[in-house]
Amino acid sequence: MIRVLLVHDECLVRSVLAEWLRREPDLEVWDAPWRGAPGRLPGVRPDVCAADLERADTHGIPPLGDLAGRARGTAGPGLLVLAGANRPGQLKRAVQAGALGYVDKEGTPDRLVEGIRRVAEGKRFVDDSLGFGFLKAAEMPLTRRELSVLVLAAEGASVAEIARSLHLSHGTVRNYMAAITRKTGARNRIDAIRISQGEGWL
Repeated sequence: MIRVLLVHDECLVRSVLAEWLRREPDLEVWDAPWRGAPGRLPGVRPDVCAADLERADTHGIPPLGDLAGRARGTAGPGLLVLAGANRPGQLKRAVQAGALGYVDKEGTPDRLVEGIRRVAEGKRFVDDSLGFGFLKAAEMPLTRRELSVLVLAAEGASVAEIARSLHLSHGTVRNYMAAITRKTGARNRIDAIRISQGEGWL
């Protein structure tokens, strides 16, 4: 049996997907919203975490590292993400988090089932329809750290709050914001956020 933790913040969608997955004889399925997902890991001990890349209470990508076991310093379950080709920033950060599976949210539940089985075997699974999103992700000019800074800035965090959250000095945060502004061709911080959102980087 493959133990699956389905993580999605929309209760109706999560419930329907979980019931669909439970029809499969080789899957044991639990479900949780993002806020409660990390706390479910010790009890569920999933082989695969299938996680939506949208989170209700934050602007940027959810903390995939929490599901991967990084916060606990242990090996975690295989990660499969539900993503869209129009959000290359999310795809890039999922790759950086070590996700093995990438299922298009515009696809069918059967693709999700196939992806779960592949990831449970330790194999990579990528929907062909996400190819354009990965190409756009490869063209993104911002580094991982710059994206982290920009995500917090887009949530309205001040320089001091960003510095505290990422364990950086105020001067380093300002340097990152200057680099972000330059790389995006923006006039200022707000313009950089607008451009990045338009490109799907956030």
